[in-house]
Amino acid sequence: MSSSPVLRSVREYMLVRRYRLRTIKSYLYWIKYYIVFHKRRHPTSLSEQHVASFLTFLVVDRNVSAATQAIALNALVFLY
Repeated sequence: MSSSPVLRSVREYMLVRRYRLRTIKSYLYWIKYYIVFHKRRHPTSLSEQHVASFLTFLVVDRNVSAATQAIALNALVFLY
């Protein structure tokens, strides 16, 4: 588990609300990837345009499927 306070608080929030461990793991992966993609900036300093650029990167550069993009989007919606 990462020592990031953001990721730790997201994980604790999901555990308290009894999310499945697989969902927690998936959401934490995409949230961490999003933060690292934006050079480790705190999510509160990022805007809708940052979310859009991340999702565009996933499709254009990583060539992910629509389902994978939807999971990443759901993780970011949960984050915000």
